[in-house]
Amino acid sequence: MKKLFVTALLCMTGWTLAQTPAAAPASAAKKELVAKVLSLQQRAIEQVAQSLIERPALQMMQQAGIALQTRVAPDKREAAAKKIQEELNKYVAEVGPYAREQAVKLSPSTIGVTLEEKFTEAELKELIGIMESPVNRKFGQLAPEFQKTLGEKLVAQSKASVDPKIKALEQAIVKHLGLPIVPAGAASGAAKK
Repeated sequence: MKKLFVTALLCMTGWTLAQTPAAAPASAAKKELVAKVLSLQQRAIEQVAQSLIERPALQMMQQAGIALQTRVAPDKREAAAKKIQEELNKYVAEVGPYAREQAVKLSPSTIGVTLEEKFTEAELKELIGIMESPVNRKFGQLAPEFQKTLGEKLVAQSKASVDPKIKALEQAIVKHLGLPIVPAGAASGAAKK
């Protein structure tokens, strides 16, 4: 929920800054309230930054996985995959802290500006009350459990419908790459031998 809130605010910020004329400067009290909201949202802001820097790494890992299967000798795949994973982990470890730090630094001039323009002091106080409420905290702490439970049920429920489509997509990609198409049972049969 917090991530959704921050993402929506980030999107709104770009649009509103381009669409609205400069507003009168916010009062010191309002600036304090905005700073409090940003402080309460710091973890979510950092998660947005982390997600942004992980996205290219995940895409590269997917592409590398395809290349490993099609262009690397089977006996060298595991070692190559391990080295690739180490490089991706190194990238995330190096870039992640910088991106999170920059996101937090930029939040007052992006999210903060939107909060100052779009919320009254009374609304900011109410928002802080909601964010600090024990019920909201409990709900936020349960988010990973919600995601896990939903994910497990979704996979179980849709596996029979989705797996054939994934296999068909994989075969289509292999065909477009000009590689030999391996019958569905042949790969698993070879692995059993």
